[in-house]
Amino acid sequence: MSVPAPVPPPQPADPEVDPAAYRRAVGHFATGVTVVTTRLGTFDHAMTASAFTSVSLEPLLVLVCVDKEARFRDAVIESGTWAASILSTTQRRAADWFATKGRPLVGQLDRYPHHRGLTGAALLDGSLAWLECRTRAVYDGGDHDIVLGAVLAAVQGDRDGAPLLYHRGRYGTTS
Repeated sequence: MSVPAPVPPPQPADPEVDPAAYRRAVGHFATGVTVVTTRLGTFDHAMTASAFTSVSLEPLLVLVCVDKEARFRDAVIESGTWAASILSTTQRRAADWFATKGRPLVGQLDRYPHHRGLTGAALLDGSLAWLECRTRAVYDGGDHDIVLGAVLAAVQGDRDGAPLLYHRGRYGTTS
């Protein structure tokens, strides 16, 4: 059995680093766009996330970063299961909608065709792929929580679609 390496305590950011400069710099890193969903009781919760990534093949793990102030945070932690729809360029309006703060909780999925996965979470129709997860751990990530998920299902959707990307504060594509 291996012993995990000790994790040093978090350190404050260097006061020399300007947060606006940091934001501009990391904006040059292009990311894919997902809509992450969960179901808590009879309510669907959803949010757009570009801070989503594959973590491990053994075991299969992914992570999503969730703003600690977002209503989605409490729902995803309490439900323990969630799904990510990996968006195509045809789903830009959905990405905008699920990134809108203060949108109504009830009926927020009504305008976008979707189906239910094995966890009960909504999966947006027309996506490039879907992943369903069980939360394995939640880590402090400053003003966000890092939600680590064990992958329960992985399904490929539209094989010919182009991915929706986020780069320098705007949506884009590979073509």
